[in-house]
Amino acid sequence: MEEVPHDCPGADSAQAGRGASCQGCPNQRLCASGAGATPDPAIEEIKEKMKTVKHKILVLSGKGGVGKSTFSAHLAHGLAEDENTQVALLDIDICGPSIPKIMGLEGEQVHQSGSGWSPVYVDENLGVMSIGFLLSSPDDAVIWRGPKKNGMIKQFLRDVDWGEVDYLIVDTPPGTSDEHLSVVQYLTAARIDGAVLVTTPQEVSLQDVRKEINFCRKVKLPIIGVVENMSGFICPNCKKESQIFPPTTGGAAAMCHDLKLPLLGRVPLDPHIGKSCDKGQSFLVEAPDSPATVAYRSIIQSKCESKSGEHRRLRGWEGAERSEAGRLWEGRSSV
Repeated sequence: MEEVPHDCPGADSAQAGRGASCQGCPNQRLCASGAGATPDPAIEEIKEKMKTVKHKILVLSGKGGVGKSTFSAHLAHGLAEDENTQVALLDIDICGPSIPKIMGLEGEQVHQSGSGWSPVYVDENLGVMSIGFLLSSPDDAVIWRGPKKNGMIKQFLRDVDWGEVDYLIVDTPPGTSDEHLSVVQYLTAARIDGAVLVTTPQEVSLQDVRKEINFCRKVKLPIIGVVENMSGFICPNCKKESQIFPPTTGGAAAMCHDLKLPLLGRVPLDPHIGKSCDKGQSFLVEAPDSPATVAYRSIIQSKCESKSGEHRRLRGWEGAERSEAGRLWEGRSSV
């Protein structure tokens, strides 16, 4: 290929031949056709690396601010309460990593070993990895284009030494962009279990979640189910429920009914969740009797079961077949 512009998205990008920087490039037609794309050797490397990880679960949301990272963190906390269950939490929200703060790990750094990057551990059976551990300050802005984000995600999946893990929870950024295509492409070959979608009750959030659902279906990513977060407020005194964010179109329940998806549960608002996250503590431990904690535990138990002599295992969360995510990433079709 001839010399490419400085801001080239890369021949393997979904924007190959279509981005603004591609205009006038002598390779534009070649890239747009997909002929310039080559199979990424990292896919096989990641597949091999992920053989030690039993279950791989993405946490997605169409809109930011719905509590996706909070849910990811507490899903990891809840699973790790069984000391025989090894849990890994991977934060691929490259530009807005909040997992280090929520997990009480701000200021921690990643260490290199002979077998790769070592996760930062909350407990012996709960490891965490985030780009936040690579920044000199939590206030540093990560201003990266798609190819560099893709490279970081690839490095996380290929180079982090998780060891033997029962659950890998992947916290993603909102939307349907390069990060999502990358992680689905890389994990599909390693048999990803599926995605949990997080929303709030109001239509402005559900509208974006429907787009996320369409994305999952287009790339053949199994949808484990939907969680409605901030689903009402239960007064701790009178126990009466109030709708802070009214479900004007029926909320997640109506959407799941229409789209034939499982509604995993509804997590009510609790001001102490935010306080626990700010302190880097598990809300499930700090407020065991909260209706929100009960909802979290119900969601976890609804999809997990304990077997005598075995780790918990996912019920019905089966691996996906090879999807067209790689083809989308190569720019041969559009999302």
